[in-house]
Amino acid sequence: QVQLVESGGGLVQAGDSLTLSCAASGRTFSSYAMGWFRQAPGKGRVFLATINWIGITTYYADSVKGRFTISRDNAKNTLYLEMNSLKPEDTAVYYCAASGGKIATAHRIDYDYWGQGTQVTVSS
Repeated sequence: QVQLVESGGGLVQAGDSLTLSCAASGRTFSSYAMGWFRQAPGKGRVFLATINWIGITTYYADSVKGRFTISRDNAKNTLYLEMNSLKPEDTAVYYCAASGGKIATAHRIDYDYWGQGTQVTVSS
């Protein structure tokens, strides 16, 4: 089992940048592929980005491709999401998740463990 804690959210203005972190504890962090999802008010949780266990393969949702970058530091047991050119529509609660399959995946059903989320609010 792995425990995940997100941090780094906050209130920013449109066009600003923000980097989220996800600290993992428990079982070996490098055993998991990782992903970022978000949930806006009144909407479902949607995929943003994923990275495989060793950090070589990444995939992004079209809505964030070119603006967001996912990365991981297995030595620090930490996952990151660098977000640039933020827009008001990026406002949501952001979640990190761990998949025991090691392979980067965009499918929510593949993720076994979830953090509690961190709020990101982008003002216009």
